Amino acid sequence: MFRGEDIGIDLGTASVLIYVRGKGIVLREPSVIAMVQGSKDVKAVGAEAYRMLGRTPGNIVAARPLKDGVIADYTLTERMLTLFMRKVLSPVSSRFFKPQVMVGVPSGVTEVERQAVVRAVVEAGARRAFLIDEPLAAAIGAGIAIAEPTGSMVVDIGGGSTDIAVISLGGIVNAQSLKIAGNEFDEAIASFIRNKYNLLIGERTAEDLKIKVGAAKILPDDEPVVAEVRGRDLVSGLPKTVEVSAQNVTEALQDPLDKIIQGVKQVLETTPPELVADIIDRGILLTGGGALLRNLDIVLQEATGVPVVVAENAVEAVAVGTGKALDMLHVLQDALVSSDAVLRR
Repeated sequence: MFRGEDIGIDLGTASVLIYVRGKGIVLREPSVIAMVQGSKDVKAVGAEAYRMLGRTPGNIVAARPLKDGVIADYTLTERMLTLFMRKVLSPVSSRFFKPQVMVGVPSGVTEVERQAVVRAVVEAGARRAFLIDEPLAAAIGAGIAIAEPTGSMVVDIGGGSTDIAVISLGGIVNAQSLKIAGNEFDEAIASFIRNKYNLLIGERTAEDLKIKVGAAKILPDDEPVVAEVRGRDLVSGLPKTVEVSAQNVTEALQDPLDKIIQGVKQVLETTPPELVADIIDRGILLTGGGALLRNLDIVLQEATGVPVVVAENAVEAVAVGTGKALDMLHVLQDALVSSDAVLRR
């Protein structure tokens, strides 16, 4: 029996990663689409559209159709998904044998938001669609044996949301989803630069600054790091360049990081003691792009007293997990939402 190339999708606010069974990660592009205003004409998608952010003429709009990990613009999301799926599927497969698709979503999304994702994926060309909570997918992608009767804790820090979950016996026992993640880090940095230097910078500049010199904490052995930042002077209105240190960025990130730490503590406080004992033995697993923030594991370990490990494939863990989850439907059946159930309603 022929079947389509089954795929797993990490449908993130900042980027989309696609895993094809037997091939691994085949696409990693920003979640951005550029359209001609007032029409359905797509000018660019992914990396090409990302380069247009803040630089488009009046008749072209470059937008992120996802916000806080969920669909903000249904039509644009469906168009973006269709184009991404066309990129990764062979013409014969996509024409005759539609794929099964597993999509990772934040654990805190509503039933209506889940239905919107399922319908968008089916409209984009899936034969069947399944949804899996991102921390569960991240655990699978990082190699955790989720079916065992032992507790594992995952903190997945993406672009739009941070998912904190305790996993046991193939499901999520306790979880919290925060609308605080990489995008909020960027906004906090831009706000700090505006207030301290009277300098206006865009989201791309803030993100670059976070990646180059960002840290959750400056350690005594860390070398001093400084980056040049260009933007618009709010007083004169003219271009201006300032030097920003890692210490500045660390200071800017304290508020969003404190909220994530509080979320982790709250989940630990409300988790059954037997599972907390397992977590102390196994440690907390950090995944997602936000997990790569320098010294974040150390800060979280100091705050909780629990060992913290950054997954080797932190950025790809959710996407890999969605793909592998297609081979575990019998184990995960109670933890998934399928298009069969959604489209019958």
